[in-house]
Amino acid sequence: MHRRTLIALAALATAFVSPLALSQAKEIKIAIIASKTGPLEAYAKQTIVGFHMGLNYATGGTMMVGGKKLVVIEKDDQGKPDVGKAALAAAYADEKVDIAVGPTASPVALAMLPVAEEYKKILLVEPAVADSITGDKWNKYIFRTGRNSSQDAAANAVALDRPGNVVAILANDNAFGRDGVKAAKSFMKNAKIVHEEYLPVGTTDFTAGLQRIVDKLKDQPGNKYLSVGWSGSPTPFPKIADLDLEKRYGIKLATGGNILPAMVAYKSFPGMEGALYYYFGIPKNPVNEAMVAQHYKQFKTPPDFFTAGGFSAAMAVVTALTKTGGDTNTNKLISTMEGMSFDTPKGKMTFRKEDHQAMQSMFHFRIKADPAFAWGVPELVREIKPEEMAIPILNKR
Repeated sequence: MHRRTLIALAALATAFVSPLALSQAKEIKIAIIASKTGPLEAYAKQTIVGFHMGLNYATGGTMMVGGKKLVVIEKDDQGKPDVGKAALAAAYADEKVDIAVGPTASPVALAMLPVAEEYKKILLVEPAVADSITGDKWNKYIFRTGRNSSQDAAANAVALDRPGNVVAILANDNAFGRDGVKAAKSFMKNAKIVHEEYLPVGTTDFTAGLQRIVDKLKDQPGNKYLSVGWSGSPTPFPKIADLDLEKRYGIKLATGGNILPAMVAYKSFPGMEGALYYYFGIPKNPVNEAMVAQHYKQFKTPPDFFTAGGFSAAMAVVTALTKTGGDTNTNKLISTMEGMSFDTPKGKMTFRKEDHQAMQSMFHFRIKADPAFAWGVPELVREIKPEEMAIPILNKR
């Protein structure tokens, strides 16, 4: 074929392809995968609301980064590892997403990690907590804005790990619960853990499990505590309140933060101390003020625990894409995000280079029963800075 004919055909082909290519180049697709149905439904819905709100805030309402439109695809993993794994594979392979965010539950996250590695695409984990996600199951495509079990444990040790304290732990019988207890044991240097009780997510009757805890604790010398690390609905707190453990057995409750509906039961435990990830009234910074104001405006309620997490994930995504000028090349994003700091409603976070875990503050609180609020109000005792928590690197990188 004549050379000029070949050039003309090539030009014609380019003319036909370029509008589609141009259209694709002007979009950045992000999948958010969460447990929109199942026991963690409330957590998932908050994460999704926070993520959309955070993208809007971080882009100044334009939903554009580097001249490209951000397109969000929502997927429901139903709290099931196999469903989450399939949803992530479909997002990468069929919908051609550039980045994925989620999931809600740690067992689902653990099933999804190899998919990110297979497709060589970033999975930004929010809010699944298990240490193993950025530990022995980690790969280089995994980043996490959510806190991990060690951060929970290190922060709660501030409130609970004292000589003379005797502790029994109630936790979920899954990766979240067991990784949390493992981390708690590693940070408890002074208090004595005498019992671990694991119950399934979705448990409706906590009577037998709590009775086993009472039997282990009631005759122990020292200050007796029931430490609860629980995820999902129903929660054990109403039953714990009904049992009046402190009055009957001298057993005090110690737990971390939770969503506002779960903290209604905290009102029965004024003076209870622990450490939490987020409560809307604690952080004092412009990002939190903006999120709280927007949430009140949109929903007539304050943002909750996982709203802040979704917002933080969005801030991380937009910060990274802004730094790359909208370039979604995975290796470029990884090199950009390693060591990257970004603003969140909690304050500044930084992705640790070694395992991509977001290093972040936690908040030591004391519960106040305030008649103006339906829930027990966590009042700040002090902010626990990232550098105060010796969070181990567990991925053997």
